[in-house]
Amino acid sequence: MTRIIAGRWGGRRLAVPPRGTRPTTDRVREAVFSRLDHGDHLRGARVLDLFAGSGALGFEAVSRGAAHATLVEADARATAVLRSNARDLSAGGAVTVVKERVRPFLSRDAEPWDVILLDPPYDIPRAELAQVLAAAGDRIAPGGLVVLEWSSRAGDAPWPDTLEAVASKAYGETAIHYARAAAPELDADADGGSVDA
Repeated sequence: MTRIIAGRWGGRRLAVPPRGTRPTTDRVREAVFSRLDHGDHLRGARVLDLFAGSGALGFEAVSRGAAHATLVEADARATAVLRSNARDLSAGGAVTVVKERVRPFLSRDAEPWDVILLDPPYDIPRAELAQVLAAAGDRIAPGGLVVLEWSSRAGDAPWPDTLEAVASKAYGETAIHYARAAAPELDADADGGSVDA
């Protein structure tokens, strides 16, 4: 079991899938959500929780003021646990559970997200993670934030050009990486810059 730390569901317990997932520790989750709260990223936000597992990240986001969280998980057992957790919390329309692999979901979903939370398996190949992050970078809203939990031994996050690294912090075996939507480059012609005759 794991628990929601703060907000309207603070202290409530969440069931965890029997195997194949690695719930984010309370210490790491508190650090992530303190940063999100401090930056006012959650109030009224649309949140996407990828590789959701028990849903601890997505449920925490809604508990702390996000308007809605979509939890994406491919494993059938984990998806059943997610749906059970949502029912136990009476989450209603504030939480949507999607049983699907992350990349296909991102390829068909066109809505912009305010916060995207990713907690992939630590052994995910770097190239595969880079593809997922590139797809996430195309789905983040202007001013939005992407948060990646990954092994602290894996080095820097493979952010795409559409995302700009903001910060990284290690907590033992876990590292949290933050990025935001990169500012679009200004076209010199559109900005009144000189053009060769």
